[in-house]
Amino acid sequence: MKIICIGRNYADHIKELDNNKPSEPIIFLKPDTAILLKKQPFFIPEFSNDVHHEVELLVRINKIGKHIDQKFAHKYYDEIGLGIDFTARDLQAELKEKGLPWEKAKAFDGAAVIGNFIKKEKFSDINNIEFSLKRNEKIVQKGNSMLMMWKIDALIEYISKYFTLKIGDIIFTGTPAGVGKVEANDVLTGFIGESEMFSIKVK
Repeated sequence: MKIICIGRNYADHIKELDNNKPSEPIIFLKPDTAILLKKQPFFIPEFSNDVHHEVELLVRINKIGKHIDQKFAHKYYDEIGLGIDFTARDLQAELKEKGLPWEKAKAFDGAAVIGNFIKKEKFSDINNIEFSLKRNEKIVQKGNSMLMMWKIDALIEYISKYFTLKIGDIIFTGTPAGVGKVEANDVLTGFIGESEMFSIKVK
């Protein structure tokens, strides 16, 4: 399986990090070793002093596809989930300054939280899904898929130009504003609407 991540897909997040607005989706990958195992805590890596949480809606691909037209993209997934793209922000800044790839800051072991999934038919509108992240019972991130610069089906069309999508691949669709540093003993809990999708401890 592949973990395909989209950067800078919410205008408010672009603004908070003072990044440039992209003209097309920014794609990066995480290996399967980045997946945080179920019921395991997230350990802050020793190489970073500034790991940030980034909550994101997830899409799990259910059939093989290449060069998928946007109007057919809905046929390639039937579940929506929630996860966290952990980012070593200090390391990322250093890599960006040198013009180097982000993988060390984005794809390290445990950097991808994959929570529960909900069947697509449970949603009245895929482009109007509310989600949030609580840190120690306080909401720190809130988002809605309607605010994505590129919606889910558009992302599938774009990604499949470059990568064959296979069954089980997961797309991280981007994070809204409110990203922030995690500390040891934090508890991070993610929600789609009122449904809890994951809860993890930070160590």
